[in-house]
Amino acid sequence: MSVGVTVRRYRPRDLDSTIAIYQSAIRDVASRDYDPVQVAGWSAVDRDEWEPWRLRCPTWIAEVDGAPAGFSDLEPDGHLDMMFVHGRFQGRGVATALLNEVESLARRLCLARIFTEASITARPFFERRGFTVIAPQVLEFEGVTFKNYRMEKLLR
Repeated sequence: MSVGVTVRRYRPRDLDSTIAIYQSAIRDVASRDYDPVQVAGWSAVDRDEWEPWRLRCPTWIAEVDGAPAGFSDLEPDGHLDMMFVHGRFQGRGVATALLNEVESLARRLCLARIFTEASITARPFFERRGFTVIAPQVLEFEGVTFKNYRMEKLLR
């Protein structure tokens, strides 16, 4: 973990921070791999739906020197649904610190694997951390198609 990165559990007051992180990660970072229509559709957030989504499973917030920098979660079946790092905190160990927390919980729960749908942008990070591509896929979200990758990391 990088110096200055701390990870803690999500709290309801983190709602706006996670939305800002999510939107920055898409608009400022993933935009190099996705077109403007895809970025606009993907980054749209309904605040009223966001909060219960964040509370439905363990979610972590990473902070850099006290500033919210990224977040991730883990569903009971080992699905890592979201991992996003704010654009200004890229390359500072935030995603690594978050994935360490996800993996730690998964191992305590005796899960056999962690799986995710990684964006084109995130795929190299997950590959460096031991994930393999199961299959590329094209999804439709809000009437816009996106390419991403079903990936997994075996824990046993």
